Amino acid sequence: MAETTFSELRRKEVINVCDGARLGCISDLELDDCTGEITAIIVPGPLKLFGLIRSGDEIVIPYCKIQKIGGDVILVQAETVA
Repeated sequence: MAETTFSELRRKEVINVCDGARLGCISDLELDDCTGEITAIIVPGPLKLFGLIRSGDEIVIPYCKIQKIGGDVILVQAETVA
């Protein structure tokens, strides 16, 4: 991932390997202030009201939970997301 830009990461869909759920695409990153390393990825929360409105909540996935970053998807091992 050393040569991957944030723009490229944002285009990849995040998939939870625990239940196969599609969590969406990365909306933001959390960085360590001292080292500049990524500590977590953030995806928008689940859709509400028949899939028309986002709940406003965000799903924060620690970087250590990323299993694989592929060409089109990012596989993560996240606990059940409501």
